[in-house]
Amino acid sequence: MSQLAVTSEQRLESRAQTAAAPLVDIKDLRVEFSGANEPKQVLKGVSLAVLRGEIIGLVGESGAGKTTLARSILGVPPAPGRIRTGEVIFDGRDILALPELEFRKLRGRRLSVVVPNPRAELNPTMTIGRQIGAMARIHLGVSRAEAARLALTILRDVQIPDPEWRMNAYPHELSGGMAQRVVIAMALICNPAFIISDDATSGLDVTVQAQILSLLNRLATGHGSSMLFITRDIGITAHFCDRVAVLYAGEIMELAPRESLFLKPAHPYTLTLLAAFSHSPKLRDTWSVPQTGRRQIQAAGCGYAHRCPLAQPVCSQRRPPFAEIGPGHFARCHFPVSPE
Repeated sequence: MSQLAVTSEQRLESRAQTAAAPLVDIKDLRVEFSGANEPKQVLKGVSLAVLRGEIIGLVGESGAGKTTLARSILGVPPAPGRIRTGEVIFDGRDILALPELEFRKLRGRRLSVVVPNPRAELNPTMTIGRQIGAMARIHLGVSRAEAARLALTILRDVQIPDPEWRMNAYPHELSGGMAQRVVIAMALICNPAFIISDDATSGLDVTVQAQILSLLNRLATGHGSSMLFITRDIGITAHFCDRVAVLYAGEIMELAPRESLFLKPAHPYTLTLLAAFSHSPKLRDTWSVPQTGRRQIQAAGCGYAHRCPLAQPVCSQRRPPFAEIGPGHFARCHFPVSPE
């Protein structure tokens, strides 16, 4: 058994012992983008609970609404989006109902995000040490000397080579992998309770990507943090996520423990994602459905019906419920795939 798998099992055992309420509980979150005609619904009633110490993977193709969900949890949906309804219960209170000043104190302190483009996140005119230390000074209220000490410590934690020298380096002097480690350091220096990793390994070569994934897993586990790990690559979630949620067109189509999702996938869209990364021509041919141009989302029925190889007339007429089909395994489908 791999080290990551053992770590995942240890987290599950710890949560079972504490039986605590979810750290983050997203309830019926709906986000719309204003347009020239009528508003476009981008998130359509997303509900998802993240337990304390849990890592949940969120997968789906580009445009599914993953980044919109991440930004909306933080109360800042991407423009021109607005949160229409819903709650985000963090540590027992609805943070979307907080005054902006109070919410701002949580961002970066107890809620943190790792972005996919570190070059855009880092200030090119400030040294790495000052940028990381600024997070500690703003959110923890420590002195300049203590902030520098914490910055050096977190640089060591993220395994930056020669951290003392990198403290005085500028972003342009770092490789892409090192810049990503700096962004992770900035996200973790205040020891947040909840981390959102928004496609943080995209654009990195596979070797650096593996290193960053291992680093995120180790640091989140070491800090006791919960994490929402967002990616377009469903295969990545197999290595260290406890549960996996599959998002399509603003709706969660399937949610299951990691092993259950990969061994017994139930939603046709999940099978399509798995087929895209499969080496089996038969599996790819069976579950690869040609795109039909612009998405034709049925308001009354299933949003995936027009691409689904198993679709029946009822799929376009009636929205399927999000039903439990196995222990902790949910799917939004009239005809879930049988594991047999």
